[in-house]
Amino acid sequence: MTGPEDDRALLRAHVAGDPEAFGTLFGRHRDRLWAVALRATGDPEEAADALQDALVAAFRRADGYRGDAAVTTWLHRIVVNACLDRLRRRRTRAAVPLPEDDAAAGTASVLPGFPGPAAALVDPADLAVDADRRAAVLAALDTLPPDQRAALVLVDMEGYSVEETAAILECAPGTVKSRCSRARARLLPLLVAHRPGGNPDGPPRVTSVRAADRAADRAADPDDATRPPGGEQP
Repeated sequence: MTGPEDDRALLRAHVAGDPEAFGTLFGRHRDRLWAVALRATGDPEEAADALQDALVAAFRRADGYRGDAAVTTWLHRIVVNACLDRLRRRRTRAAVPLPEDDAAAGTASVLPGFPGPAAALVDPADLAVDADRRAAVLAALDTLPPDQRAALVLVDMEGYSVEETAAILECAPGTVKSRCSRARARLLPLLVAHRPGGNPDGPPRVTSVRAADRAADRAADPDDATRPPGGEQP
């Protein structure tokens, strides 16, 4: 059985010198941490680098864990901070190309009516439309300030509650709500043409894509770029 106390026991064992404990702990949460990194950065290579940065930081700073939040919240906080650092650096550089459609599958189905990846065969014309929508979503997300993007990814794409997101981002729940609201308002004019029927009423709420991700994982090739990198211990 696994749980918060089990995670704490593994972290304590790691700090005490157990060479296997941290790898076991990270392996438990790797898929969700990878999904957060991928959607927060919008780029598989950036996500892999951010996740690696976070892994090294957590490995080295484990003795600083205060126990005032669940270990998984602590890990998510480190990953999100690593992603925010990369997003801020990226905003100071020249614009980077959008990821290839297959590599960006983790951002599919982020608007109501946007179909996510599915195992069934689909019409190539539909795939082209979906690719355009995903590219539009990626481009729109890239315009958001990093703090707003992180809040939107956690709440609307990963399905965390406002309170959980506040704990991860170390801010007040009201701040999370405000950031999500402002992010949705910024996305509306950029994505309204891609909403089914082009209906402009109401800001687009980004929805959870976990079910679509599970379907994609079952159908995807094992070497797909959207799968998490290996959880090797640094």
